[in-house]
Amino acid sequence: MTVQTSEPVRIPLTGRIDSGNAPAVEEQLREALAGRENTPVILDAADLNYISSAGLRVILRIRKTHPELTIQNTSPEIYEILEMTGFTEMMTVEKAYRVVSVEGCEEIGRGANGIIYRIDQDNVVKVYRNADALAEIQHEREVARLALILGIPTAISYDVVRVGDSYGSVFELLNARSFSKILADEPEKMDWCLQEYVGMLKRIHGTLVPKGKLPDMRETAIGWARFVRDYLPPEAGDKLVALVEAVPQDDHMIHGDYHTKNLELQGDEVLLIDMDTLAVGHPVFELASIFNAFVGFSELNPEQIKAFQGLDAETARNFWRRALAAYLGTNREEVIRDVENKARIVGYTRLIRRSIRRHGLETEKGRREIEHWKKELLELLEQTDSLLFDRVEEEKEDGSKLEIEAAEENLPQVMDFVESKLAAVDCSPKAEMQIALAVEEIFINIAKYAYAPETGPATVLVEVAEEPVMVTITFIDQGVPYDPLAREDPNVDLPAEDRDIGGLGIFLTKKIMDDVNYEYKDGKNILTLKKNLA
Repeated sequence: MTVQTSEPVRIPLTGRIDSGNAPAVEEQLREALAGRENTPVILDAADLNYISSAGLRVILRIRKTHPELTIQNTSPEIYEILEMTGFTEMMTVEKAYRVVSVEGCEEIGRGANGIIYRIDQDNVVKVYRNADALAEIQHEREVARLALILGIPTAISYDVVRVGDSYGSVFELLNARSFSKILADEPEKMDWCLQEYVGMLKRIHGTLVPKGKLPDMRETAIGWARFVRDYLPPEAGDKLVALVEAVPQDDHMIHGDYHTKNLELQGDEVLLIDMDTLAVGHPVFELASIFNAFVGFSELNPEQIKAFQGLDAETARNFWRRALAAYLGTNREEVIRDVENKARIVGYTRLIRRSIRRHGLETEKGRREIEHWKKELLELLEQTDSLLFDRVEEEKEDGSKLEIEAAEENLPQVMDFVESKLAAVDCSPKAEMQIALAVEEIFINIAKYAYAPETGPATVLVEVAEEPVMVTITFIDQGVPYDPLAREDPNVDLPAEDRDIGGLGIFLTKKIMDDVNYEYKDGKNILTLKKNLA
């Protein structure tokens, strides 16, 4: 048995460890660790095919002198033994990973942290650039699950594998094609791709994320700006930082690497992939990333967009501009150009930082790109005083939308919001009480059951029509599908001791409102109440 010289101490376990050879194995381990008490130890079980209770006792005794003991590369059989005996609770035990080769495989996606390959008809693997990517893989799994719960269609990794010197996450994407491939192979589908691309973007940006669940892109962007400030004239550098710091904190979701290689068409369903960059923040940060993907990164070398997205530079720029117009809901060139310039400021800042950190100043190509981006950035800073613009599907001018966490303690805010809208119309005390009762019932139901045992976002829309005077209140959540109207009305004629508990709230709501309607659409529960105030 030999010991590798790397830190921590790595020792391979081979063959069988049973009552017959356990004392000898322990002696070898003690010799290898002599004089290294409390040093972290990795026991490599890649070639261990059997271990008895005698072998387990050896490991326990070694752990007493080396508390930071890890067992790696365990086979499923060995892992099961360690799990049954509680070893996985006492120490870090890592399974052996299936080895996958991507040689000759089609690249279908490329993101900031990895490349996605199709390994067979049904499956793809995302190979991470970081060789020690297990923590990244766990993070991506967690945020992908969160996105799915919040109504964003995505694929969840079902396996972790070794790919060369790194790790990969395996996803099932049956016969899926990226939007980049569709655009390259079927340019006549440009309009369809644009519609779906922008629709998904609006869906992402319309999703309110519970606080603390995702990283804040604003903080990240402030870091970019502070880094780049040192490479700009003082006045320009200070203005850049001030502009980014002035962007308000925003709990709406952004993808962070949203381009056409990260949208997949599987059958008739569009899926968002490469979720490790998921964050929250103002959409200017998202648009900056999109600009870089389609234009900024390849401005001085149009061939780069072909290698990255599979699109020619003209198609990529056309797609970016048309997508921006559709996202903003306008064809007014001055509006589109203004928002594009705001996105370019953040985009160039990110590109400059990225290139410098990757030693761009040490190569002719890198210096040329950095100077180009700096020139553009400085010109934009002279003409821009804010990075803000109106959100897509933002609140109407009368403030008819409230987005809030679906938690019982937020009911007073919801009631105050609805009452403030009713104050603008001639609402009788009786109608006001009835509306308040219905609002309380519906919101509390969402808070208790939509995301249980967690919480999630809810949207309340209040619209008042004048002829006839009618108030419409719409509740939207992204929790589990549930139609409260499908529940059978309680029998109110039964004596109290014979009645079922529950059901009265929605029963009363149906009685006191003029119309109650439910639908499940685009991953959202939508319940609409209408009350005639005439």
